[in-house]
Amino acid sequence: MSKEKTTLNIGAHQSAAGGYAKAVQRAADIGATSLQLFSSSPRSWAGANISKEDVEEFRQMKDELGIDPVVFHAPYLINLADRGGTGEKSIKAMIEELNVAARCGIIGSVVHVGSWKTDDESPEDEDHFEHLVTSLKTVLEETDSAADFLIENMGTRKIGKGFEEIGRIIDACDGDERLKVCLDTCHLHVAGFDLADGYDDFFQRFDKLIGLERLSVIHVNDSRDDFGSLRDRHANLGEGEIPEGVFRNLTTKSPTKDLPLILETPGFEGKGPDAKNVKILRDSAL
Repeated sequence: MSKEKTTLNIGAHQSAAGGYAKAVQRAADIGATSLQLFSSSPRSWAGANISKEDVEEFRQMKDELGIDPVVFHAPYLINLADRGGTGEKSIKAMIEELNVAARCGIIGSVVHVGSWKTDDESPEDEDHFEHLVTSLKTVLEETDSAADFLIENMGTRKIGKGFEEIGRIIDACDGDERLKVCLDTCHLHVAGFDLADGYDDFFQRFDKLIGLERLSVIHVNDSRDDFGSLRDRHANLGEGEIPEGVFRNLTTKSPTKDLPLILETPGFEGKGPDAKNVKILRDSAL
C-alpha cells in the first residue's frame, strides 16, 4: 500500500482570486498535486479575462510546483438544455471557457449540464433532448480540441443523475472523444449508488454504459445527507454519512486510484478544501 500512497494524485478546488497562478500556489500549500478552479465568477455570465502574461505565469507555476492536471469547473448558471436566453448564454460561456482552458494547458471543464425544467427526470419530449445535443455539438465544434467537456453526474433531479442518460447524450453526440465524465462521491451517495460494497459492480456497469476510458476526474466529498436522499450538500471527510470504506476503495482500487481525486469539501475552518482533508484522503490508502 505504501506505493499507492506515493502515486495518488489528490487535488482540491481552490480560489483563483488574484489570478490562476495564485490558485496553483494555494493547491501546493495544502499538499495537493492537482487542481480545480473557476475560470471566472461561477454565478455570473462574465467570461474569463486572462492576458498572455497571466497564461505564461500560470503555466510556469503549474510546472514548477508539479500541479497536474488542472481542470476548470464551469459556472453554475450553465443550462445547455434551455431553449431560451439561458441556453444561448450557456453555449457562449462554454465556448469561451474551453478555449481559455486550451490556452492555459487546462484539460477541460467539469460541467453541470443543466435541467430539463420539468417535474419528470427525463426530457419532456424528443425535441428537448435534441436541443441539448445540438447545444453540446455546437460547443465542441467551436472550441479547441485540446480541452475536454466533462459531464458531472448529479445527485438531484437534474441531467446526469443516471448513467443511462449520460451514455445516451454521449452516443447522440456521435461518441465525440472530448466528452468525458467527472464522478462526484457526494452526488453518487445521495443518488443511491453504493461505492462501499458495490464498488466493482458499479464500475463494471459504468464501463458498459459509458466506458471507463471516458472517466477523467473524481470529485471526493463526504455528504451531509443520507444515502438516496437526493440532497447535494458536501461535508468534510469523516464528518458526513459516506462510509469510510468508500474513500478507501477510491484510493486503493482501479480505476479511481489512478485518477485525479479532487476535493470540494467545505474545509474544517470553513474556507474550502484544506490540508486536513488532503491528509485524510491520502491516509485512507494506508
